[in-house]
Amino acid sequence: MKIIYISIFCLFHFTAPANTQENDTTGYLATVITALQKQWPNNRAINLVFHGHSVPSGYFKTPDVQTLNAYPQQVLKQLKQQYPYAVINCIVTAIGGENSESGSQRFERDVLTHQPDVIFIDYALNDRGPGLEKAKKAWSRMIETALAKQIKVILLTPSPDTSVDILQENNLLEQHAQQIRQLAMQYKVGLADSYAAFKARVLSGEKTEAYMSQVNHPNTEGHALIAAEIMKYFK
Repeated sequence: MKIIYISIFCLFHFTAPANTQENDTTGYLATVITALQKQWPNNRAINLVFHGHSVPSGYFKTPDVQTLNAYPQQVLKQLKQQYPYAVINCIVTAIGGENSESGSQRFERDVLTHQPDVIFIDYALNDRGPGLEKAKKAWSRMIETALAKQIKVILLTPSPDTSVDILQENNLLEQHAQQIRQLAMQYKVGLADSYAAFKARVLSGEKTEAYMSQVNHPNTEGHALIAAEIMKYFK
C-alpha cells in the first residue's frame, strides 16, 4: 500500500499545471458578452473605450491616421459580425505621443465620462520615457479607479518598435511587457499580450517590419494581430 501511495502522489505531482499564472481569457467578460447577445428591446449600448497613445489612435506612417484600419475599429467590425444585434460604441480616447502619466491625469474626465463597459489601456510603447516605476504608478491608478466603479479592464502589452530587437532578452519593451503582465495578475484584470503575439511571429521566421508602417506604428496586419488578442475575450 505504501508503494501505491507514492506512485499516485508522483503522478499527481507531475501532471499538475506547469504555470498556474498563465493568462486565462475564459469568462472575464461574461456579463458583457451576455449583454452583447441581447436583442431589442432588451438590449442596451455597450461602450468600449480604448485609452492610450498613437497606436490605438490609428497613426500609421505619421502624420497619416488610418482610423478604420486601427485595432479598435477592427475589433468593432469583428464584434458586429459576431453579435449582429448589439449596439456597440467604439470610443477612442487615445492621444498620439502621450504616455501613461498624462493619460492617467485625464482618465476620469476623458474615459470614465463615457460610462465604459470595458476599458483597454495601451501606453507601454511611450512609457519608455517616464520609465517603469512611474508607469507602474500611473497604470495602477487607472486600474484602481476603474475597478472601484466595477468596470472591466484589459491591459495591452506594447506593439513593436523596430529600433528594438524583439528577440533580445530583457530589452526595455520586454521589461514593460512583463510589468503589465504582473499588473494584470495583481489586479485580476484582462491582458491582451500584443508583444507576445508579435514575438511569436518573429520566432517563426517572419520579419517585424512586415507588420509595421513605420518604426513604431503597426500597419493593418500589425493591428490585426493586436485585435486578435483582444477578441479572445469575446469568444
